[in-house]
Amino acid sequence: MKSFFLKSCVAFSFSASSLLAHFGVVIPSTNVVEEQAKLQITYKFTHPFEQMMMNMAKPNEAGVFINGKKTDLLPSLKEQKDGQNSYWQSEFEIKEPGLYVFYADPQGYFEPSEEKFIRHITKSVVNAYGYGDGWGEPVGLKAEIVPLTRPYALYAGMSFSGRVFYKGKPVKNAVVEVEFMNEGKKLSTPSEDHITLEVRTNELGEFSFTMPRAGWWGFSAILDDDEKMSREGKEYPVELGAVIWVKADEFK
Repeated sequence: MKSFFLKSCVAFSFSASSLLAHFGVVIPSTNVVEEQAKLQITYKFTHPFEQMMMNMAKPNEAGVFINGKKTDLLPSLKEQKDGQNSYWQSEFEIKEPGLYVFYADPQGYFEPSEEKFIRHITKSVVNAYGYGDGWGEPVGLKAEIVPLTRPYALYAGMSFSGRVFYKGKPVKNAVVEVEFMNEGKKLSTPSEDHITLEVRTNELGEFSFTMPRAGWWGFSAILDDDEKMSREGKEYPVELGAVIWVKADEFK
């Protein structure tokens, strides 16, 4: 009986952890630049609140759109390790005013418990020297959240709104998962249901969420891709995520 109980507990633990929401992460060291700075950009695949890392292969693409023009950052990515899992970092020097949209399009991550690949196209916006123009424009990613609220210089307690696009068209009734980056695992929740929050888009693909606490918040619109990926001779569906990270701040 003891052996059966232990095996049951292990199975339940695996099942519970596998059901936690996955999030692609692209987070800069700051999202408002007021003087010349070298940013560190971190790219991860993780459960943000639980701080449970998954291995991230080098992305297919990583870059930055600067006032609408794309710069490739993939050659600058350096592999980092958290235990046996890989994540990536790059540095980028901010030299002039502009709106900098950092993004990554990863390789598909196979999730055996769900029998599908997960590919979260992720971005984060940095405003430099008060430039402020174009934050509500799409950059042309296959899956993308276009902000309706300025995605930087936000306060805790403010609402963030966005519009979900897939292949350039708004997506109605899409689930948008929301999760807090619980750095240092300092916070706990009343229940597991409180870890990953959910809102849905309306007929225009729009959603809104009020951020109750200062820190980084991830918004991930979950979509079914029109492409499949192969593994060991078998084709699997792809969960495509349109992900954006925004930071809420406190008054000084």
